[in-house]
Amino acid sequence: MSKLTSPMGYKSSLSPYETQTAIGATKRTFEDKLSKALNLKRVSAPLFVDPATGLNDDLNGVERAVTFDIKEVPIIAQVVHSLAKWKRMALKKYGFSVGEGLYTDMNAIRRDEEMDNLHSIYVDQWDWEKVIDKSTRTISYLKETVKAIVKAICDTQKEIKKLYPQLQITDLEKEVAFITTQELEDLYPTLEPKEREHLFIREHHTAFIMEIGDLLKSGVKHDGRAPDYDDWKMNGDIVFYNELLDIAYEVSSMGIRVDEKKLDEQLTKADCDSRRSLPFHKMLLAGELPLTMGGGIGQSRLCMLLLEKAHIGEVQVSIWDDTTIKKARELGINLL
Repeated sequence: MSKLTSPMGYKSSLSPYETQTAIGATKRTFEDKLSKALNLKRVSAPLFVDPATGLNDDLNGVERAVTFDIKEVPIIAQVVHSLAKWKRMALKKYGFSVGEGLYTDMNAIRRDEEMDNLHSIYVDQWDWEKVIDKSTRTISYLKETVKAIVKAICDTQKEIKKLYPQLQITDLEKEVAFITTQELEDLYPTLEPKEREHLFIREHHTAFIMEIGDLLKSGVKHDGRAPDYDDWKMNGDIVFYNELLDIAYEVSSMGIRVDEKKLDEQLTKADCDSRRSLPFHKMLLAGELPLTMGGGIGQSRLCMLLLEKAHIGEVQVSIWDDTTIKKARELGINLL
């Protein structure tokens, strides 16, 4: 059974009909602002890949991909978990230059996801990737990009609130507080990672939690990251304070991608040396792929935040257990 909570006396400011039109407006507005801010072009993307290519995102390494056979092709295909690696190959194949990038709709099925107000087995996000060079493969450029994305989100919120003045929650904070996972652990050494994020975000309201994937001084990880896309020293999560739910609310995971040296190092650290023989990894280790940065921005997550919804099922259609459906009805949560 999924976990479900609701603010006291919750009632959506938007009817189901208004919600549907508002979702469309939110997505169109943000797409336009994001593509202009980062110089991105929209491209088509796969729903499934051949696992032998090494292109699927392995997430934390334990999630089971949805697989199926194909009548005309002798492989077992995998529904993508995300397009983190595919995008880098696409930038090379499509001939993008330094400073240019792509974005696409990414749809996935994560059947092992623990479902709650923020998580569904259906994942939809804007996956984006951009070509950089050695001069922009820096923390300062990463921070500039984070600020540009946050501005696009905040500007989108303002436009949506003009269209729907019944939305009353405080405007999102544009100023970004940057903090590493080690600095968070040093601040709150006795707390769990999510508890640390919650306390920090209640104070700062918008933050970029940096350096995710490697072990902290305590010997544990703040959170998991696959070893073959983000550089664990140059990545992070964009997190907003969700006033309605009183939580730290992640909207995006992103970062500067591994180069040959970092891929070699992180594959060994993660005990994933067997991946070195996969086509994607061989090309990357040989220096045949462009330097890039990129990430994913949750579409339902963003709509849920900007449209002041208590549950992700109010902005996307998924599958929920009977108990959750019944409880949601009792709490005034209209699951689509």
